[in-house]
Amino acid sequence: MDKLTHVESGDKSPAYQHLETSGDVLTRHEERDLKRGLAQRHVSMIALAGAIGTGLFLSLGGSIATGGPLGSLLAYSFIGLIVCAVQFALGEVSALLPVTGSFVRHAEALSDPALGFALGWTIVYGTWLSIPSEISAICVLFGYWTDVNPSAWIMTFIVLTAIVAFSKIRYFGEIEFVSALLKILLIVGIILLGLITALGGVPGVPRVGFRYWRDPGPFVPYLADGSWGRFLGFWSVLINAVFSFSGIESIAMAAAEMRNPRVVIPKACKRVFARVALFYVLAVLVVGMIVPSNDPRLSEDSGTAATSPFVLATAAARVAAIPHIVNAVVITSAWSSGNQALLSGSRVLYSLALKGQAPRFFLRTTRWGTPWACAATYVLSSFLAFMALSASAITVFYWFVSLVGCGVLISWSCVLFNHLRLRMAFRKQGIDARRLPWHNAWTRELPICSSDASVLVRRCPLLLHHHPADQWLCRVHQGQLVRLGVYHCLLVSTARGGADYRDIGLVAAVFLGWKLIKKTRWVRLADIPLEEILSAMEALPEEKDERPRGAVRFISWLWD
Repeated sequence: MDKLTHVESGDKSPAYQHLETSGDVLTRHEERDLKRGLAQRHVSMIALAGAIGTGLFLSLGGSIATGGPLGSLLAYSFIGLIVCAVQFALGEVSALLPVTGSFVRHAEALSDPALGFALGWTIVYGTWLSIPSEISAICVLFGYWTDVNPSAWIMTFIVLTAIVAFSKIRYFGEIEFVSALLKILLIVGIILLGLITALGGVPGVPRVGFRYWRDPGPFVPYLADGSWGRFLGFWSVLINAVFSFSGIESIAMAAAEMRNPRVVIPKACKRVFARVALFYVLAVLVVGMIVPSNDPRLSEDSGTAATSPFVLATAAARVAAIPHIVNAVVITSAWSSGNQALLSGSRVLYSLALKGQAPRFFLRTTRWGTPWACAATYVLSSFLAFMALSASAITVFYWFVSLVGCGVLISWSCVLFNHLRLRMAFRKQGIDARRLPWHNAWTRELPICSSDASVLVRRCPLLLHHHPADQWLCRVHQGQLVRLGVYHCLLVSTARGGADYRDIGLVAAVFLGWKLIKKTRWVRLADIPLEEILSAMEALPEEKDERPRGAVRFISWLWD
C-alpha cells in the first residue's frame, strides 16, 4: 500500500473532499495504476541529463563570442543561482505533495485550478513540439558523418522513442542514467584536457593561461561601445544560459512513480544543483581560457560537433577522436531531451485527465503502469519531424515552436510562485514550516527575489533584438535602463507582432478562458488542508534508500 495520503471515492470527510478537488495528494488512479519504478539514482541522473543538454555542448561558443569569457561566466553563474532557487523551491513543495504532474498540480492545489489547467496544456503543447524538434536536430548531427537520407534517421528515432514511451518507467530511468553518465564523462574529460592544454601540458602547445582574458578581453561589447556595450554582452548571454539549464524543473513530473519520493526528491534537488553548477562553471571557464572570443569559428553554427566549442577548445591537443565523441554524445543528449519531453508531457496530460481537464481516455495505462494513451499522442507528434524535410513546412513548424519559446521561464516562475503560496499558507495557518519533509530556513524570501530575476531575464529578447532601432536605443545613457526597456518593448512588439509575448499570451488566454467557463475560484490560504497532509505524512514515514556497496560506491557520489 502506498504510504502517501490518497483519496477513495467513498470518503465523506470535508478535508478529503477538498483534497480530491485540489489535486495535492495521490488519487486512487495514481495509486492503483502507476508503478513505482524510479529509484534515487534514476531521479538524480534524470535531473542531470535534463540540465546538461545540447545547449551546453553546441551553444556555449556563441555565448562566449557575444559576451566574452568573463561575461559568459557571470551570466551562467547568475542563471545558476536562479536554478538553485527553482530546485530548492520545487524540492520543498514536491516533497510534501509528490504527485503526477508536479508543479502543474501544485498550481491547482495552491492557487487556482485555472492556472493548473493553463500551465498543463501549455506544457503538453510545448512537449508535443519538442520531440520532433530533437529528432530533427539528430538528423543534422548524423549529417556530420554520413549523407544518408534524413528520413531514415527520423523513422529510426521515432521507433526508438515509441519503445521508450511504452516501456516500464524503470527502463526509462536506466536509459537516462546511462545518458547522464555519458554526458558527465565527456564534460569531465573535456575539462581535464582543456586545463592540461591551457597550462602547457600538451607537447608543442604553448601555455595559454588567461591570455585571452587580457586580449581580446574578458567582455565583448554588444550593440554599443564602452561599459554599456559590455553590460549588454553579458545580458545577451542570459537567455542562452536559461535554455542550457532547461529541463531541471522536470525532476518531479513523475513523482507518483518514484520510490520514497519524500526522501528521494530532496536528495536529488540538493545534490544535482551542486553537480550541475560545478560542471557548467568549469566548462565555461575552460572554453573561455582556450578559445578567444574573437575566434570566427565560435559564431559558426553547423549544428554538429564541427563547431562545438568543446571541440575547438581541445583542437590543440590533436586528438582526432574528440569531434566524433562529442557528436555521438550530443546525439544521445538530443534523444535524451526528447525522451524527457515525452515523460514530462505524458505525465502532465495524465494529471490533467485525473482532474477532468482532459478526456478520461488519457487515464488508460498498461499493466506495467505506463499511461499508454498519453504516450501514444507523443509518438504520433514525433512524425512532425518529417516537416524538417520541406523548407516551407519547417517555417510553419518553427512558428508553432515560437509560441512556447520561453516556456522555461514561465515554468520556473510557476515553481517559485507555488513555493511562495505554500509558505504563505503555513504562516496563515500558524503551522511551523519545519514540519515540512524538507525545509530550508533561507528559502523563505528566495522565491520573491528569484521570480523578479526570472521576469527580468524574460525581457532579454526584447532588449536585444537586432532591430533597426537597436543602435539608437543602445546609445541611451546607462541610467535610463527602465525607459530603454519600455521604449524597446513597445517598438519591438509593434514591429514584430508581439512575437516575444506569444507564450505569455497563450497561457493568459487559456487561464482566462477556463476560469470564465468553469468559474473557478482562487484557493484561500486558510482552506489548504496542510494539517491533514502533514499528519498523514508523519504517521507513515518513508524509508531511506540503502547506500551503495561494493565498487559502485566510488562513483555513487554523482547521484547519492
